[in-house]
Amino acid sequence: MKSSIKRWAAALSLSCTVALCAPVVFAEDLYLLADTAPASGTNPQTKPDEFKKKGPWKIGMSHYGLAGSTHTYQTAHEAEQAVKGIPQIKEYLFRSADLSQSKQAADIEDLIAQKVDVLIVAPLTTTSASAGIEKARAAGIPVVVYLGKTSTDQFTTEIQGDDFFFGKVMAEYLIKQTNGKGNIWLLRGVAGHPVDEDRYKGAMAAFKAAPGIKIISDQYANWSYDDAKRMCESLYLSNPEVNGIWADGANMSLGCADALQQMGVATLPPITGEAMNGWLRRWKTDNLKSIGPICPPGLSAAAVRAAVALLEGKPVYKHYVNRPDPVTTDTLDKYVRMDLSDAFWSPSEIPEEHLQKYYGTK
Repeated sequence: MKSSIKRWAAALSLSCTVALCAPVVFAEDLYLLADTAPASGTNPQTKPDEFKKKGPWKIGMSHYGLAGSTHTYQTAHEAEQAVKGIPQIKEYLFRSADLSQSKQAADIEDLIAQKVDVLIVAPLTTTSASAGIEKARAAGIPVVVYLGKTSTDQFTTEIQGDDFFFGKVMAEYLIKQTNGKGNIWLLRGVAGHPVDEDRYKGAMAAFKAAPGIKIISDQYANWSYDDAKRMCESLYLSNPEVNGIWADGANMSLGCADALQQMGVATLPPITGEAMNGWLRRWKTDNLKSIGPICPPGLSAAAVRAAVALLEGKPVYKHYVNRPDPVTTDTLDKYVRMDLSDAFWSPSEIPEEHLQKYYGTK
């Protein structure tokens, strides 16, 4: 993967007589984010100069909502930092849908009316942004989708995490830790969100291959610490026999761990997590059993880079996939930041001075 990233990041041109040909640029040259590559299978590219536009540019982003998980706030920070490093972007319009499908639809309508040069969308559900995406494309506006799939394929390009892999690797970890038998709680994210749906599908694919696993609770906790804490308190009071907890968001992992510890559970069962600093710190200090698949908040910055590449006239693939290796006990020290707050998510491309401003504890 490192060699692939190096290849994408390097500018590649063909030697030729200037009078006969110009440098050729391929979509493989485009660096979006570490551990991110064009998806396999059918994957068309935009044509050179198809969306090329002279600056200054106006870019709009519709985000599904700064709510629930602290991850959402960091995605906003990561995108903001990426925009600051691109002088051709003179106006950046950010809209938070606040977990409302109707608001996301209205936000996209507003951004189209503002005549943005590129529309970036992190969808709340598979359908919440689809009509807006199709309207933007009909108006000639290229669309970049990230952090969630849509029911329409009319977007120009998408950068997605491999959420099926994310959910599956967590389930496989619990199966291994429980020797393939025992009671499992499932704590899911926001109902209808495509990221949660794909993670759940991955988990169920693994659990179905382990007949000794019994899922005794399957509920939404909205990627929220508070919701997960209340849920785990209730679940434990009704049936304390739990052998593993599959949580598809680390705020929920932390909320559930706190609930059980405050109720006197001395040894926590294996709990899946993510690369959220609060969870990584607890994992390290309490010597917990966990695994942490990574959903980089920098996917938002990758979306900004893709938008810029389109406006620069570079060929861009339709589909990109981000699949980092998960955090394990062996690699935990590489990701945990004891000097930053629980709200920080790793890895980050935000400059250190800004990390300390947003998340520093001193």
